[in-house]
Amino acid sequence: MKKNISFIRMDSALAKWLLQKLVKEPPPSDCTAELLAGVTDMLSGEVTSLLLSTDAEAEAACVQQNGGLRLGELEIIPKSRRVVMGGREISLTPKEFDILYFLAQNRGEVFTKEQIYRAVWSDNYLLDDSNIMAFIRKLRKKIEPNPDEPVYILTIWGIGYKFNDKI
Repeated sequence: MKKNISFIRMDSALAKWLLQKLVKEPPPSDCTAELLAGVTDMLSGEVTSLLLSTDAEAEAACVQQNGGLRLGELEIIPKSRRVVMGGREISLTPKEFDILYFLAQNRGEVFTKEQIYRAVWSDNYLLDDSNIMAFIRKLRKKIEPNPDEPVYILTIWGIGYKFNDKI
């Protein structure tokens, strides 16, 4: 049977080591700042205990606190322009990020290629559908488990694209 809570003592030497490690080599997590603040509070005497959690609710709350979106295995953190898929950081170009974030913010809403172009480029549409199609194809290769059967960015035939609102 799985335990729900375990209490582990941490002395000041371990807390100082953890603090130094977090400052020098922060892990690619949106919860790092919270842990750093918690350990700092422990060392200053403001708090005597920290409660750590790895459940999905806690992870989602941490992402949302940082202004991000958590959609299935996909995390989008706009403040740092980071995308994490299943705990692994995904490298996106600035425009790929902008398209993904735009669609994710408006999940479930269908956009034409022209609407996506205008939203991301804030420019007049160049009447070149292949530009948006190429970006979507590259994005799918980076974030989709199977780019040929997309789960996140869906094609709405004859209209455009939408971010899956069932995730």
